[in-house]
Amino acid sequence: MEDLFTSAALTSVFTITLLEIILGVDNIIFISVIAGKLPSKEEKKARNWGILLAMAFRLLLLLGLGFVLQLQTPLFYLDDLGLPWHLGISGKDLLILGGGLFLLYKTTYELHHKLEGEDGDKTSTGKSAATLSRAIFDILLINIIFSVDSIITAIGMTTIISVMAASIILSSGVMLIFAKPIGDFVEKHPTVKILALSFLLLIGTLLVAEAFHVHVPKGYVYFAMAFSFFVELLNMKMRKNTTPVQLKKHVAEDR
Repeated sequence: MEDLFTSAALTSVFTITLLEIILGVDNIIFISVIAGKLPSKEEKKARNWGILLAMAFRLLLLLGLGFVLQLQTPLFYLDDLGLPWHLGISGKDLLILGGGLFLLYKTTYELHHKLEGEDGDKTSTGKSAATLSRAIFDILLINIIFSVDSIITAIGMTTIISVMAASIILSSGVMLIFAKPIGDFVEKHPTVKILALSFLLLIGTLLVAEAFHVHVPKGYVYFAMAFSFFVELLNMKMRKNTTPVQLKKHVAEDR
């Protein structure tokens, strides 16, 4: 534990925590979109439980670093399946592919319901469109996918377990603090919500590409999203006296 309080270790904690926060922007947006479908009294529970369970999962991964590193070992090669590429697919690749496809499906589903879905708080079968347990499951699932990648990134920067654990706890604390204000802002402004969902579509596409070893720097996506967000802020300032369009909702009513 004393290794944590050296100047080098504290610098690593700051660096990794900052990296986790930057890479966690897409995570916060996803959490905001999913939790925003719930009644207000359950929205906070979904955010907090989802983030805390994801933090616990990441800490457990640290205890099984050998398992995490084994995920990078190829399980099979595409040319063994008759495909014309000699590309090794590892457990990490399969997890990232699954996460990317899940993100693409979930985001497309949300876009459909926001623009063309049914109004009201119930689906055609009469069931509640969103439940607390389902929201927590969705948040935890995408966090698991991001956790494996972030742990492997952290291993490349330090081998001190306490440093990685401290960074995970600190970055999760930042997410807990900022998830609500970001969620409220996204929910209040429909065009920002569409931009956020478009951003998640891009992240899902990048995850699928990364699973097949096509590496596209996320910085390009973050810059494009930041520029779009800046332009939208200017638009919001210019039309501050107008009434924004209302997206369709499929959330359950507060009881």
